[in-house]
Amino acid sequence: MSILSFESLCLKDEDSLSPNEPGDLEDESDRDLESDENEKNNKDMSIAEVYMEACKLVGVVPVSYFIQSLDFPTMTLSHHGLGPLGCKALSIALVTDMHINTLELADNHIQAEGAKYLVEMLRANFTIQRLDLSNNYLKSAGAEYVAKMLLDNISLKSLKLSGNRFTDDDAKYFADALSTNSRIKELDLSHNEFCGRGGEHLGQLLANNEGLEALDLSWNHLRMKGAVAFSAGLKVNMMLKHLDLSWNGFGNEGALAMGEALKFNNTLVYLNLNNNRLTNEGVSMLCRGLEFNDTLRVLLLAYNSLTVEGALALVNVVKNTPKTALEEINICNVLVNENFVHLLEVTCQEHPGLDVQYGGVGGFIAKKPPKRIDPMKVIQDYLDHRKLRLWDFFRNIDKDGTMRVPVADFRRAVQQSSIPLDRYQIEELIQRLDRDRTGMVDYRGLADTRKQMMRDHRRQLKKFESRQKKEKQKSDRILKTFQNAVEAVTPHSSMVISPGATKEDSSGPQHFSATPLSSWHHIVMSNSSRYSVTNLSSVHLPMLGGTTPYRPTSSPAMRSYSQPNLLADSPRSAPGKSISAQGIRSDPEMGHSKLSPSASSLTRSRPALNAKQPEGKVKSKKLKKKKPKKHADKGSKDPTQTVT
Repeated sequence: MSILSFESLCLKDEDSLSPNEPGDLEDESDRDLESDENEKNNKDMSIAEVYMEACKLVGVVPVSYFIQSLDFPTMTLSHHGLGPLGCKALSIALVTDMHINTLELADNHIQAEGAKYLVEMLRANFTIQRLDLSNNYLKSAGAEYVAKMLLDNISLKSLKLSGNRFTDDDAKYFADALSTNSRIKELDLSHNEFCGRGGEHLGQLLANNEGLEALDLSWNHLRMKGAVAFSAGLKVNMMLKHLDLSWNGFGNEGALAMGEALKFNNTLVYLNLNNNRLTNEGVSMLCRGLEFNDTLRVLLLAYNSLTVEGALALVNVVKNTPKTALEEINICNVLVNENFVHLLEVTCQEHPGLDVQYGGVGGFIAKKPPKRIDPMKVIQDYLDHRKLRLWDFFRNIDKDGTMRVPVADFRRAVQQSSIPLDRYQIEELIQRLDRDRTGMVDYRGLADTRKQMMRDHRRQLKKFESRQKKEKQKSDRILKTFQNAVEAVTPHSSMVISPGATKEDSSGPQHFSATPLSSWHHIVMSNSSRYSVTNLSSVHLPMLGGTTPYRPTSSPAMRSYSQPNLLADSPRSAPGKSISAQGIRSDPEMGHSKLSPSASSLTRSRPALNAKQPEGKVKSKKLKKKKPKKHADKGSKDPTQTVT
């Protein structure tokens, strides 16, 4: 009967048995005559017999461990070299198996052909809940087969697809499949080749999926735009708890986008950013999001380019954020100093559950050496302050007026004067005035020092301003890309205020955040105490296009706002008008008189450009424009003149 079930599920080819052979019918009739006492044993034997027969048909050597493990719920066949045909024989045997719930087939080189056989098997087998297909060289064709299986299967909860050489275009298969499949809780896509477009598709996956709780994307290539787009999807996700992004090269750009996402995400508990090319600047950007996050517990930042400054920034965030949930911070490769240890002890008194893993004590803060003032500028300022000339200062040692004096006399004269120069500055000045080492200082080089110093100062100021401008443009460009990605992954037909918007920021107005209504409904039903009407009363809409901010009413019903009013001046309706369940006023006259800035209907346009205007008004406008200028020119001649 197992063979017949397999044949009916299209898992046959030219080498398989035909269901119309007389031998198969006789075997089926013989099985029906067996007693009920040995039914379980005969069922186990039938699976083993089907597997042995399938191995003969496809021409592969049977794996004895498969037969030995039929009584266990976990079938581990990793590193057995099954290949596509061995996977086919295995799929034939597992069609009717109702005992195995975990199937591990890592590193068997089954390729896309083997994945096709497994997909056919999983259409009939609804017992397997965990499937491991890591390192099986599935590539793009295998990704398409697996994605089709995810559309139909209702039993899988965990799927591992690490190391299968998936590319950017393959990420779209998983994004489309998991947008409707909310039963997968764990997904492993590590050690693949997802880059920029792959990050966009994976961000779409996070934005649309409502069941995924653990995602492993380590050892990919999510950088720059890919990292920003993925973080945008994380911002609107309401289910993910465990996220591994290690070894991706996020960089400081990705850290900035991740910090923006953490301001609004309120479900993530574990975040792994090990070895992502983060610097102290990137950590400071990440800390801006941690100031508003109250759910993240574990943060891994090991093997990044961090120093004591980054470590101090992380501990200061925990110390200055009372509602933080951080319990573990891993910076195991960073050497800290005594100041960090003291700050950590003070922080642990307020947060006793905090555990920071660092490399050891012995680090230092990389400080630039203090920049000495140009000694030529010091001498010039000294002479300008006392209104002296160079020849006046060196008159005693330069009797001939040649502006050339011995080095020893020059050094002695400067040291005995009140010029604020130390020994190092004097030696630097001598080297600049006696480049050829002749023993004579030609202090005529000090004459044009002022102009040269001004030119150097302007040049340095331009470089500093240019560097600051480029950094600001880069940050604005990253944030603009992040906002565009958020808008791309968020449905526009139904939008509500995100719970993250309730966190107030004293630096400015909160950004408008939108999430699907289905996600909001799920959050409200699962955590009604946290997102109650009382808590939602503190949510404020930002000012859009100059409109007045939204003020929540005292009605206990929750209201959603599909399209906020974008008119510049929208007058409030009368208190007697009725309000619908969606918060939209149902006054029929609002479409004509209330929404228009004027008293007439919306069809009323501006006055015609060729219409004649009263001459008095025109002249008054001209007078208002020209009078101030005329008054400024002739204010002293005619002080009594006024503007009408």
